Amino acid sequence: MTLKTIDFFAGGGGLSLGFQQAGFNVVCAVENWQPALDVYRANFPGHEAVSLDLSNEYETLQLLDSYRPDLIIGGPPCQDFSSAGKRDEGGGRASLTINYANVISQYRPSFFLMENVARAATSNAFKAALDIFKRAGYGLTIQLLNAAHCGAPQSRKRLIVLGQLNGKDGFLDHALTSGLSDQPMTLRQYFRNKLPFEHYYRHPRSYARRAVFSIDEPSPTIRGVNRPIPKGYPGHAGDPVPVGEGIRSLTTQERALIQTFPAKFKLPGSKSDVEQVIGNAVPVKLAEYVAKALAHYLTQCEDAQTLPMNGQLFEPRRVLRAA
Repeated sequence: MTLKTIDFFAGGGGLSLGFQQAGFNVVCAVENWQPALDVYRANFPGHEAVSLDLSNEYETLQLLDSYRPDLIIGGPPCQDFSSAGKRDEGGGRASLTINYANVISQYRPSFFLMENVARAATSNAFKAALDIFKRAGYGLTIQLLNAAHCGAPQSRKRLIVLGQLNGKDGFLDHALTSGLSDQPMTLRQYFRNKLPFEHYYRHPRSYARRAVFSIDEPSPTIRGVNRPIPKGYPGHAGDPVPVGEGIRSLTTQERALIQTFPAKFKLPGSKSDVEQVIGNAVPVKLAEYVAKALAHYLTQCEDAQTLPMNGQLFEPRRVLRAA
């Protein structure tokens, strides 16, 4: 079953590409930051990508009413929940989580996905969003997944929430957990000895943490900044080798590849903006893993004839309120 899909907070397209590779029909993407929108449009010419602020729920519902998607996917901006951010839930970014939940509850697609950083699970905004989803009639699956166990060579934990209208809680738990690899994916395994180095530098948030990593382990989380080795780096006892000749930071292209974007993926824009787009992205292989779990579930439902087989799975509630 192919679900018509819209991607909110699409960024550079990690979620979109992963879901496309799993067979979903992405018909539109929404992104409000122009540099990310430029990257998205350069790589997804087959469908519309629009600039829209999700805090304008009326315009968002109008867009949904025009496309009538079965599935809405998206990751509200996570800076206010991130360990690298200020973790200030009073900011406008955290409120976008509530906006996203409100839009889902008013449009009521058959399925939705919301993803965020692991820390979001303890936030008030996240808890409020779950309450909105439940009151709208959604059964929820909530899982914390590490991309390194989902086919990406990167240790990156993401909080995944999937909802099914009129479904049961935990409906996708088995599909999401049964396919996880026992061991994390390393850079050497993923790139099959094609990397031109054995070790590399990734600037730490403080010198209390190590900064040199081996390709025989998963990459640490790819962040939105990519700094060179500073002259004053003192070294760390956890570094597998000392900083010296042959040790360097990853290139922009290498960071995109570790996020499991394909080599042909285009990255237009300034270096600082592109680095941020890459760091904000959902790893493509993680998105594909989740999408394949949902696709498997849908196939099982089809075989059991527990979902309608033609058109919209459930009639969405068309709610277009006056602004």
